[in-house]
Amino acid sequence: MQEITKHFVVCHVDAPGQQVGASQFPQGYQFPSMEQLAAMLPSVVQHFGFKYVIGIGVGAGAYVLAKFALIYPDLVEGLVLMNIDPNGKGWIDWAATKLSGLTSTLPDTVLSHLFSQEELVNSTELVQSYRQQIGNVVNQANLQLFWNIYNSRRDLDINRPGTVPNAKTLRCPVMLVVGDNAPAEDGVVECNSKLDPSTTTFLKMADSGGLPQVTQPGKLTEAFKYFLQGMGYSSGWYRGHPRSGLGVWGLGKAVAYLKDRRLSGGAVPSASMTRLARSRTASLTSASSVDGSRPQACTHSESSEGLGQVNHTMEVSC
Repeated sequence: MQEITKHFVVCHVDAPGQQVGASQFPQGYQFPSMEQLAAMLPSVVQHFGFKYVIGIGVGAGAYVLAKFALIYPDLVEGLVLMNIDPNGKGWIDWAATKLSGLTSTLPDTVLSHLFSQEELVNSTELVQSYRQQIGNVVNQANLQLFWNIYNSRRDLDINRPGTVPNAKTLRCPVMLVVGDNAPAEDGVVECNSKLDPSTTTFLKMADSGGLPQVTQPGKLTEAFKYFLQGMGYSSGWYRGHPRSGLGVWGLGKAVAYLKDRRLSGGAVPSASMTRLARSRTASLTSASSVDGSRPQACTHSESSEGLGQVNHTMEVSC
């Protein structure tokens, strides 16, 4: 992955209150909706002076990036969406979630969202690692607010062109990724049925469990390279685009790949160039870059116009 990331500026964004060491929100804090989170991302693009985005999202982050691309299509050049569920929760799902919340701890509830039943039963080292991170690294009250908002999401309201009048769908190239027998498998398959087949790649990875970016990073990296090549980045793909960026939204975590085509030369900023090499990063917890250091953070507040006057803080690292 370093072959790719050395040519990109990587911008990593944490959803409000989900970063390591975050203070607990005050009583009565209203966590932003999924739509409001999507509406906050243009401020990150503007803050760093970028023009385009290639986004990688996991779970809730995939939903946020998809919503972002629907609202601001001119800012998005491509998306890699892992474990996306384009559907809102129905009454049965809502009741099941409420019941699960009464009988299971928050870490157990989130783990069942991330891993297959086989992985949970076998209680693999990976599952135990995520359990520790979810339970001890992320502020539990803040995570509960984010979890509640994610489960209150609406349908993405997308349809394959030609299936309904004035169909709305993602206009950019999209690569959908899901592991075989992953909890999100049905949702990703349905999302694939609603996107334009001429611009959509569907990658179903065998023997990868619920988190293919963690269990099969090499195969996913190769697929990502082919995806970029399909967007026109072949052989000398980065020439003339020395300042590009890359990022990932996950449940409580975001990284957005931001690309600036205004520059034709100059040195590539080196900060966090290797962060995507950690595509093994937990989607629920903040993780260090591969050299063990965390880039300098820029805290950024933004009001979401048109979606209600809301002021929330996001942590941004580049």
